[in-house]
Amino acid sequence: MEIYLLKSAAILAVLFVFYKLFLEQTSIHNFKRFYLFGSLLASFLIPLITFTSYVEVSPIVPIYTEGIPQQIFIQTEETVNFWPFVLWTIYGLGVLFFSLKFFRNLFSLIQKIRRNPQYRNSNFINILLNEKVIPHTFFNYIFLNKKQFENHEIPQEVIFHEETHARQKHSIDIIFVEFLQILFWFNPLFYFIKRSIKLNHEFLADRAVLNAGAETSEYQKILLAFSSNAQTPSLAHSLNYSSIKKRFTVMKTHTSKRAIWLRSLLILPLLSVLIYGFSTKEIVKKEIQSEIVKQKATEAEIAEYNKLAKKYNAVDIEKRIIKKNDLERLETIYRKMTDEQKVNAAPFPECIPPPPAPKVSKIPSAENGNLYMVAEAPPAPNSDPVEYVKELGKRGATFYIGPHKYSIDEAIKMVEKSTNDVTIDVSQYPIVHLGGC
Repeated sequence: MEIYLLKSAAILAVLFVFYKLFLEQTSIHNFKRFYLFGSLLASFLIPLITFTSYVEVSPIVPIYTEGIPQQIFIQTEETVNFWPFVLWTIYGLGVLFFSLKFFRNLFSLIQKIRRNPQYRNSNFINILLNEKVIPHTFFNYIFLNKKQFENHEIPQEVIFHEETHARQKHSIDIIFVEFLQILFWFNPLFYFIKRSIKLNHEFLADRAVLNAGAETSEYQKILLAFSSNAQTPSLAHSLNYSSIKKRFTVMKTHTSKRAIWLRSLLILPLLSVLIYGFSTKEIVKKEIQSEIVKQKATEAEIAEYNKLAKKYNAVDIEKRIIKKNDLERLETIYRKMTDEQKVNAAPFPECIPPPPAPKVSKIPSAENGNLYMVAEAPPAPNSDPVEYVKELGKRGATFYIGPHKYSIDEAIKMVEKSTNDVTIDVSQYPIVHLGGC
């Protein structure tokens, strides 16, 4: 969870810095409105993207039988970690504080709507207040000073400005960001994002007034006359003096289509970098099945197998000796055969395995009194079959493939040349049976 929040905050910071540097001073206000909301969505969604890559590994299965290892249980003292409880308590208190603040502001606006006279003007409702206020808007409700409204002292440009806020549903944007700020109150970026969203709303309303035919210089004088640093509800839009300078600058700005395209196209590589840098990468290991297993024995191979199998099955098992080349060919074809082919084919010719070598105990020699030592225990399995065979050879192991015995050098060469999965059976150590060679 912590990693997700850090990634989300980093993505939002990068997108917001891009907005401040390349987009805020442009005249593409509708695009900026969607960009700011898209930045919030991207910061939540990009960390959830997972790219899965599959890595194929070839399994090596050494067969190693031993006694059941002794399990050792160590009793440890359990320590209680209070930090999660403390952090969740702090987070809950923050959510409670900002929730109370939000609903207090909402309740204050609702009380103003209920307790003051209303004047309906087409789709908008003017709420006439006795106190001196800056005109401000909340959804379809426009709050105005009653005396100024009745005396027609409020210019039409100001009324149209506030109606634009209501018409374009700017309050929905603010409510949405307020909810996010309650949930992520610990992230100061949401405060700055909300300010930028409200400022862009003012840009949109100013442009609507100027497009309606108002003179820029006259409209700027009206804004100065009707704006101040007085406190207004955070959920409402008002003619705030602190944003006047930026608004005057943007009013005179005209962004060319070429500049709009260039700055818009910059977003694509930025998103690509963010998705690559902050998404989750998952590597799944996938075992490679041997090519021999994947293949199916041909009719010619089955005929060859049946001929060899019948030849050796005809010999009594106690006298049966299979040539090395024939045994390798039988094993190769048998592995390629499907279950159905194995059922229909001749039985695999088995041989009596050689007797295990007698273990030598510490007994004094009758001739010179020397001691014969017991053969060493087999080493632990190694992921490299060649190295494992070398280590077994150093410890005096004897190697068999089927009934045939091989020297250490021969066994190493056959394992090195093998393209199949090699099995190393040390259950009868020091006799070692190799399979798949």
